[in-house]
Amino acid sequence: MSPKVSIVIPAYNNVQYIEETLHSVLNQTFDDYEVVIADHSSIDGTAEVVARFADNPKVRLLPPTPTGGGAQANWNRVSQAATGEYLKLVCGDDLITPDALELQVKALEDNAGAVIVSSRRDLVDADGRLFLKGRGLQGVNGLISGRQAIRATVLAGSNIFGEPACSLFKRELLAKEGWWDNSHPYLIDEATLVRICRHGDFVALRETLASFRISASQWSVRLARQQSDQAIAFHNQLRHDDPSLLSRLDVAVGNAKAIAMSYARRLAYVRLNRRMGHQHAVQSTV
Repeated sequence: MSPKVSIVIPAYNNVQYIEETLHSVLNQTFDDYEVVIADHSSIDGTAEVVARFADNPKVRLLPPTPTGGGAQANWNRVSQAATGEYLKLVCGDDLITPDALELQVKALEDNAGAVIVSSRRDLVDADGRLFLKGRGLQGVNGLISGRQAIRATVLAGSNIFGEPACSLFKRELLAKEGWWDNSHPYLIDEATLVRICRHGDFVALRETLASFRISASQWSVRLARQQSDQAIAFHNQLRHDDPSLLSRLDVAVGNAKAIAMSYARRLAYVRLNRRMGHQHAVQSTV
């Protein structure tokens, strides 16, 4: 019998953090779930750490994903192997709280038209120290239509859904949409969740149910600029595909905020430079 939820973990060069991540997903108050893990041919010992959990009855460890294909290759692989009705993707250095599944499953099942739920999250540094608490959702609260959620994320100029660990959604819709959308690689999570929002309602939980780790491999001045450029292209594409969804003003506001966010990320990079774990960063071979 298939579980209610699949937590999927596309591990990649997370040797310093993956054990803590796995403990967080295996410590849930909600019990009807599986954990599907695939290592993307890491070069830092991640696979050896993951192998220690192979005997856990909730864990299904896939053979290593071959190099190449970027994040999308491993994200798709673990998602396609999942069997649960609902899916949550947790990257190999992030965390979820013990009640994350319990609260998010309840939110979806209490709202018949809902297809996705997201929560707020804390941002922590490479050593797990908190530096931003309760981020995300940008004022959205409770049940809204998926179209309202899409407009809200555009107007925010950033991903209101947060990182994948913040969300739980219907796996069948991910499959229907052709799996993870890599048209704008830095927005692979936001773009995919926007597609899922087109199928129904969105629930925003104000609780903080995840922690996202800022690391040297994720943030830099160069990445901040590329992220804003891709956000602008994404907003423009959304309006082109469905002019009734977003006005020209919506897109203009979202694009301006995306640019402003890129400058904020640059300032954050300078301020947090010493807290981002450069000593643990591994150059990508994927």
